[in-house]
Amino acid sequence: MRMAEIAAQFLGSLTEPQRQAAAYSFDDALRLRWTYVPAPRPGVSLLGLGREARKAAHRLLATALSRHAFAQVVTIMALEEVLDLDEGGRRGRHSDDYHLAIFGTPGDAEWSWRFEGHHVSVTATVSGGRVEVAPLFLGAHPAGIWYGGAPVVRPLPLEEELARALLDELSPALRGQAIVADDAPADILTGTSVVTSTLEPLGLRGAVMGSGERELLAGLTAVYLDRLAPHLRGSHDAAQLSFAWAGSVTRGAGHYYRIQGPGLLIEYDNTQDAVDHAHSVIRRPGADFGAAILPAHLAGEREGT
Repeated sequence: MRMAEIAAQFLGSLTEPQRQAAAYSFDDALRLRWTYVPAPRPGVSLLGLGREARKAAHRLLATALSRHAFAQVVTIMALEEVLDLDEGGRRGRHSDDYHLAIFGTPGDAEWSWRFEGHHVSVTATVSGGRVEVAPLFLGAHPAGIWYGGAPVVRPLPLEEELARALLDELSPALRGQAIVADDAPADILTGTSVVTSTLEPLGLRGAVMGSGERELLAGLTAVYLDRLAPHLRGSHDAAQLSFAWAGSVTRGAGHYYRIQGPGLLIEYDNTQDAVDHAHSVIRRPGADFGAAILPAHLAGEREGT
């Protein structure tokens, strides 16, 4: 498997101290602890890695993502330098302050890796030749950099624009079902939980939408699923999905939405820092961190964590 080969190449390109920082046992509790905020995290930092190791880290990340999602990630990483400039260097942000951790031995029956830093967290779990990539978090602060009314850099544009297009397409009655709260939450509701479940209220079901509205919901869902490499995406019937919006529909005001269906939970939130700080995540209820593909005893251990 190409993913295992590249992970082994990455480990082989490290110095011994770097390898000790990068490698963990598969059953290490840190495998299930993830975050998207600046904080200590497992793995070896890209800071200080040689060219070969750094390239291997990027290539491993790219095995889980589509080309355009990989571009989103490296753009989000580069924005750390802009944010550091905006903050006057107070927090010492750096575009290389991202970590890669390997859990288990690449090529074994079960192993995993996570690429993570501020506003990026990608976890891939491999079991029996099957791969599950979840959770997958992408954020952006600033959410956009504009010049003359046009975006110069905007890492998550379709995530907002297609959701607004769907709202605009809905009749007043259906929009009333979709908008579940006048105020948007301060962040995605699932946070950094290990296990997720259905969030209530569901909002508007795709089954009651018209064909054009349901097509927009399918397109918005595809924006998230298509972050993954083609063979890892899976598919979902838009009629079985639901869409819920919270907050104002006015541009520039805090807003949040979620999409839910069998085995899928998507959240998007942009409320912080004068609505210039977006968070988005793909979760797989019952399957995050490979729970659905791991042997029963390992899955049981995960559920009991």
